Amino acid sequence: MYKKILDLIRNVFNNHFEFFVAISAIFIIGLAIIMDWLFFLQACPMCILTRYVFGLIAISACIAMLIKKKTLGYILIIISSVIGLLVTSRQIYIQNMSIEEIGRLSGCSMPFHTQIEYFGIIEAINRVLAGGPSCAEDGWRFVFNFAEWGFIFFFAYLGATILKVRNN
Repeated sequence: MYKKILDLIRNVFNNHFEFFVAISAIFIIGLAIIMDWLFFLQACPMCILTRYVFGLIAISACIAMLIKKKTLGYILIIISSVIGLLVTSRQIYIQNMSIEEIGRLSGCSMPFHTQIEYFGIIEAINRVLAGGPSCAEDGWRFVFNFAEWGFIFFFAYLGATILKVRNN
């Protein structure tokens, strides 16, 4: 049984890596949206930005599937994973701030799409990364919170893609 599972993992890693990365990133986005709806959660702007980074990983994996030179797609997945690690580590940092420090933050004052409309994409991302009280909420938890799970998945994508590049 154990050997069959390892063989399946090796087969997916060697032959279907890009497809698995794309499907899993899309699944994570869908799961987050379903959980928002099911548990009446309100995603903060930084959580929405994290979903966009998962989308960027899915797009990068699709690019890797479509081109013959897989290295470019893998580099895009690596860059997207690092961006995701930075965004989620910023949110984890904000979640661990004291109440006084959180009160001084003002970046997450309105929804992400509204910030894009008012300030443009670059300024909206800067304001979201500045954080705010809504980004500091721990929210729903299953062993870890959403930001911590995101960090784990981005780290897994980064590690697996680096391993895939080294094996090729």
